[in-house]
Amino acid sequence: MEIGKEYLKVVIERFSSVKGLGDKTINQLSEEEIHWSYNSESNSIAIIVKHMSGNMISRWTDFLHSDGEKEFRNRDEEFIDSIHSISELNEVWEQGWKVLMETLTSLNELDLFKKIDIRGESHLVIEAIERQMAHYAYHVGQMVYIGKQLKDTKWESLSITKGKSQEYLKEKLEKNKIDRHRC
Repeated sequence: MEIGKEYLKVVIERFSSVKGLGDKTINQLSEEEIHWSYNSESNSIAIIVKHMSGNMISRWTDFLHSDGEKEFRNRDEEFIDSIHSISELNEVWEQGWKVLMETLTSLNELDLFKKIDIRGESHLVIEAIERQMAHYAYHVGQMVYIGKQLKDTKWESLSITKGKSQEYLKEKLEKNKIDRHRC
């Protein structure tokens, strides 16, 4: 087995999973709710999406050949809520993820140990991937938390429902057993 290829496959799946949590959160929210923030120091989901997209476009554009902090990026502007609708929010969200996924799928196992710069600091590609995974998971976690607070009892769980762990485990084990017998 080629570990580099396997790593890239797994990391693409993980980024897709993180994106999926964000997608499912956004899909539960209204136009008004995407702009809600707890206080002036907190970010709304609209701001988090703008920031993540700006970061993704900057970091993953020309990934192997130029610093991840691009001159065209205006990070401070990412923290101004200027998104006007859920459809615009989704466009901004998808733009960033498109750049990220296209770049990841273009990489090969030999690229993982190349050096790239982010804000003038040198990183191995594998290190930069992990750095961004942590960053995006952190922000999507914030989005999910905000969504849960806003929707309260109307929130559609994105994971195992509270009090249903044993049921979930039993169903999962039975499904895996059936799947193994098919092979």
